[in-house]
Amino acid sequence: MIDLSGITVCDSSGITVLIAARNQALRARADIVLAAVPERIDRIFRIVGLHQVFPTHPTARSATDAWKAPTS
Repeated sequence: MIDLSGITVCDSSGITVLIAARNQALRARADIVLAAVPERIDRIFRIVGLHQVFPTHPTARSATDAWKAPTS
């Protein structure tokens, strides 16, 4: 989970970092979810299509509560 509650700006560099982190997670057979995405950042993510790539949760707590351990 990546808590974005403190983010005020996200440009192409930030988006590149998120995509790289997702690619690393996928190689490790893991998932990344975003939590507490500020409204202005969410708008950018929707414009570039990241809302289709990353599951989001309104708070870090709700993301933690929704997590389920992988089954073997």
